[in-house]
Amino acid sequence: MIQIDHVHKQYGNKIAVNDISLTVPSGKIFAFLGPNGAGKSTTIKMVTGILPVDTGSITINGKDIASDTIAAKQEFGYVPDSPDLFLRLNGLDYLHFIGDIYGIDRDVRTERIEQYAKMFSIYEALGDQIKTYSHGMRQKLFITGMLVQQPSVWILDEPMTGLDPKSSYQLKELMRQHAANGNTVFFSSHVLEVVEQLCDEVAIIRKGELLFQGTLPKMRERFQSDESLEHIFLELTQDA
Repeated sequence: MIQIDHVHKQYGNKIAVNDISLTVPSGKIFAFLGPNGAGKSTTIKMVTGILPVDTGSITINGKDIASDTIAAKQEFGYVPDSPDLFLRLNGLDYLHFIGDIYGIDRDVRTERIEQYAKMFSIYEALGDQIKTYSHGMRQKLFITGMLVQQPSVWILDEPMTGLDPKSSYQLKELMRQHAANGNTVFFSSHVLEVVEQLCDEVAIIRKGELLFQGTLPKMRERFQSDESLEHIFLELTQDA
């Protein structure tokens, strides 16, 4: 579970996130939506501890990301929107690095690395430097690293970007299984058709303001519309 309480973030005179409160429950796939510049990535970076909050608090499974940082970070796995990190490492070194950080037993992690790297068709490339990988391969590697860790909370920022159809399908199935096992999946995406078929709840942010949180039926009821999520989203964010 992720709890965001009255979180505010400002850069100079520009408000990036304006006093938002959000509950991301366990056992759900939760989509965080908004146009470019709405404050999605800023919010996610605050949730993961990459950026500090100006005011408010964020807890992950009850652990405060500001005051209990290490314990909170042990609760989640994070796939960023730009997988251009650790480029001098080879893929296998990166996965073992993740295993070392999270204290995953060597035999256990080796088994998981083989399982998920083969699932996402990058097993044969693990000896190559990450800088030689395509964007899609880097994305698969970061997803594999999260799966090696096996945290209860998944935080995914545009996770489908660059994935081929097979890998995208596999990730969606893994997301469904993870939530069905009582865990939390929190992700952002611009692919609203995927969100509509996959998510249990959505939140929409625009210009740093939270416009809605709830299920799709509740959204249609609130905005008195039987249209698709895409149509409602465009109506809500048309001046963004």
